[in-house]
Amino acid sequence: MQKIISYPLTIIHFIVFFLLLLIFHPIQLICHKILGYDAHRKSVAVLNWFLMQSQLPVLNTFDITFKEELPVGPSYIFVSNHQSMFDIPPLIWYLRHYHAKFIAKKELAKGIPSISLNLRIGENCAIDRKDPRQAVSALMKFAKNVNDKKRSAVIFAEGSRSRTGVPKPFKTKGLLTLFKYIPEAVVVPITVNNSWKVDRYGKFPYGIGNKIHLTVHEPIPIAGRDKNEVIEQAQTVVHNAVTSTDVT
Repeated sequence: MQKIISYPLTIIHFIVFFLLLLIFHPIQLICHKILGYDAHRKSVAVLNWFLMQSQLPVLNTFDITFKEELPVGPSYIFVSNHQSMFDIPPLIWYLRHYHAKFIAKKELAKGIPSISLNLRIGENCAIDRKDPRQAVSALMKFAKNVNDKKRSAVIFAEGSRSRTGVPKPFKTKGLLTLFKYIPEAVVVPITVNNSWKVDRYGKFPYGIGNKIHLTVHEPIPIAGRDKNEVIEQAQTVVHNAVTSTDVT
């Protein structure tokens, strides 16, 4: 019954979602070209707040818990699990004060209004998973910019989405590159719960009535630590807080 109800509700969501992308595309351009970095960053944050609200027709909501207050100013490397595309809007919105920049696959950097534009002009990083040389070069450039400008980085350390919520092992190469070029950064593990349920039926319709919850854990300093131990600790923290998975 839930799936049947979800069909018309998902159509409403799609209409709202794509209208928002079309509306904010020129807004982003104006902010970027005329008003500058801060205006563009704020326009992206507002867009993603609205994208979160676009889930209301399917009765999905978002909230977040910070285990510890994070001061604004230092560079952070936010290390998160990945369950669906709806991990991203709440991360952008809730981490907006930390100038969080994302690492994404290059396919997302073209063809999608607002989203592709932000990936290209918002100091984010688009990598080619099939071209290790390009991926490493792009990550190095990205990490140096984060370090120089005191931005923060968000990385989905599992590499790809878990469509059942079951955690995947962290991939280390990208994290080690970030650690090398942002040496004073602090790692902040983040656990996303329940966003996989939005895609439980596939791309259409969406799962309904889910509370997508983010937990921002206590920070883990990098300086003076064995980098692989930091990765292992972050993975343990993230995975231990995953509360709802489909193991059938």
